This record gives sequence, structure tokens and C-alpha cells, in this order.
Amino acid sequence: MSASAIARRYAKALVQLGAESNSVEAFNAELTRISDTLDSNRNLLALLSNPAYGADAKREILREVAAKLAVSPMISNFLLLLLDRNRITCLPQITASYAKLADELSGVVRPMVTSGMALSDQQVAEIKTALEQSTGKKVELTVQVDPALIGGVVTKIGDRVFDGSVKTQLNRIQDILQKG
Repeated sequence: MSASAIARRYAKALVQLGAESNSVEAFNAELTRISDTLDSNRNLLALLSNPAYGADAKREILREVAAKLAVSPMISNFLLLLLDRNRITCLPQITASYAKLADELSGVVRPMVTSGMALSDQQVAEIKTALEQSTGKKVELTVQVDPALIGGVVTKIGDRVFDGSVKTQLNRIQDILQKG
């Protein structure tokens, strides 16, 4: 089974537990903190996944990290389960899958809008409103600037891309002229 499929299974189970205890967002924040900590300290992750170290020592280290980051007992136990099943290295993928599932559950989409130049607050608000109306969901927008686009915007929502950039329009015109 692939790592992404494994991650989705664990994330789905944890989202269900979070939904039962009204802790979906809290779990998301805690998973992100733990994942960021392990990501920034590769030696710690290497130690936790190294079979040369004893299970009890690794469990104690993970308990201490969880305590310092003030995670809930549910997430602490979840981390120990991952450790016991040799899945602790899947935590970044589990965290990403969890965030997607939590967003789906709460009706949130997180589109990425790329523009050729910086957008004003009013333009960002208009794009956000239009996306909320078209998706019927709450939108948490991320905006970035790419001068290579020349003008216009490219919006990515999940796997869908809406390309309204000047660069793409110029490329289409060029293709038509070359074929014509």
C-alpha cells in the first residue's frame, strides 16, 4: 500500500475521532505543530524511525515532545500508535491528508490565486466573494505574485485550474497564428 493511501486511512480515522469529540480544528493545529517540529528537526525523526533504538526509549522521547508541545492525550496516543506501527515517518502526509479532510468536513476550500502584479485588498475581496459564490463554500484565499504572467490571474482550487492570465492568452494567439 502506498504512503499516501496509508496516510489517508490514518487521517480519516483521526478526523472521525475529532468529529465525535468536536476537536477537529484542535487536532489539526496539534498535528501541524508536531509535524512542523519533526520536520524542522530531522535528527529527531531519524531517531524515532531508527530500529537500533529501543521502543521504550523512542516512546519516552515522543511523550516528552508531545508534552512540551502541549498536545491532547488523543493526539499523543495517536503519535504513539504511529510509532508502534512504524508509521511515524508518514506523519507529514497524514497531517496534510487530515487538513484536507477537515476542510471538507467544515466546508472550506483553500484556493491559490496567482497574479501578474500585486492585487489590492478590494480585488482580493472580490475574488474571494466570487469564489465563495461559485463553490458554495467558505474560501480561505492564498495570493501570490508571478510577474511572468504579465497580467490577469490564475486560480487553482484543488485539481482545477482557471487560467485567465495574459501569458496564456498570448500563447493561445501564438498557437493559432502558427497553425493558421
